Amino acid sequence: MGAADEQRCRKLKWLCRRGMKELDILLEHFLARRGAELRSGLWPELEALLDTEDDLLWDWVQHPATPAAEPFRALLEDIRSDRG
Repeated sequence: MGAADEQRCRKLKWLCRRGMKELDILLEHFLARRGAELRSGLWPELEALLDTEDDLLWDWVQHPATPAAEPFRALLEDIRSDRG
């Protein structure tokens, strides 16, 4: 992994620290499970998703059919798959 990829990993880990414990857990599991794939191309989509406010992001995780969540639908489904 290059220095730029390592820096992105650290940035994503930091951005996944949210104000909601539920989101912290979901996003932490997602990064652990999909980190290698994220390094190979899903960075922009996840970074854009993480720019979302916690309450809206949580709503999208709970109700992925929300029209505003459409650009992130596949990513949200993948994140939700760790909920058990």
